[in-house]
Amino acid sequence: MKITGTFIDEISHDIPHQNWGEKEWDQDFAHMKHIGIDTVIMIRSGYRKFITYPSNYLMANYGCYRPSTDLVDLFLRLADKYSMKFYFGLYDSGIYWDTGNLQHEIDANRYVVDEVWAKYGHYRSFGGWYVSTEISRKTKGATEAFRTLGMQCKGISNGLPTLISPWIDGKKAVMASSAALSKEDAISVKEHEEEWGEIFEGISGAIDAVAFQDGHIDYDELPAFFEVNKKLADRFGLECWTNVESFDRDMPIKFLPIKFDKLRLKLEAAANAGYDKAITFEFSHFMSPQSAYIQAGHLYNRYQEYQQGSII
Repeated sequence: MKITGTFIDEISHDIPHQNWGEKEWDQDFAHMKHIGIDTVIMIRSGYRKFITYPSNYLMANYGCYRPSTDLVDLFLRLADKYSMKFYFGLYDSGIYWDTGNLQHEIDANRYVVDEVWAKYGHYRSFGGWYVSTEISRKTKGATEAFRTLGMQCKGISNGLPTLISPWIDGKKAVMASSAALSKEDAISVKEHEEEWGEIFEGISGAIDAVAFQDGHIDYDELPAFFEVNKKLADRFGLECWTNVESFDRDMPIKFLPIKFDKLRLKLEAAANAGYDKAITFEFSHFMSPQSAYIQAGHLYNRYQEYQQGSII
């Protein structure tokens, strides 16, 4: 299974910022295109006070800092240039993470969606929306938030597709700030199926694709969870993508490019489950030849060899 999409994590709140300008981003899009990536997804348009475009609403109402570069405009121009689809990631105020209340994210993004579509909706590459709120289980208010925001995005853009990327509450689902690499209270396959069946039923028609993050369960657990994900997505009319993480969750240093064989195991599990598309978090830091991590360029080379059949 080939990786045909990637997130762009320009806010970089828990990985090092690479301080790229237009020249470096243009080169990165060229590297993406070379290995078959046709979709770029901005993981969020802002996190707390740092934002990717000069949003009058967010600067006035959330005290956000004016960015030096309009990155949404830059990414859309580059997506146009390289014939890619661009998915706009919604704003994350951080209030949900502090309070557990998703209403704040709904309130903020009602305005952000309108503002962004008016400002950037004319770009040919504007191909969809990423509802950036991340959950792993039947979180209070999550279904309503996904449905409300998904319907608003689709309504204003004449039905452009919407995407979510939740995580599986497996044994590796620990906070990035934690020194631990695993936990004891991992979800079972049966619990996962029951909870996500209920969520999918509630968001059907508002969300078009789901890309579960694949790094929170062990490699021998992938087939069982992936089978359930695909079965549920088919039942409720969602496309089933995989968010194949190209960083390693098994090491005490958070986060470094993943060992190639681990990436291969995850891609093959998604292929065996019949997934519709593979995207990654995320190319620019963990797979790009010009990443700050030298290992990322080596992963890019091994992945190309795998695509070409010289690694089996």
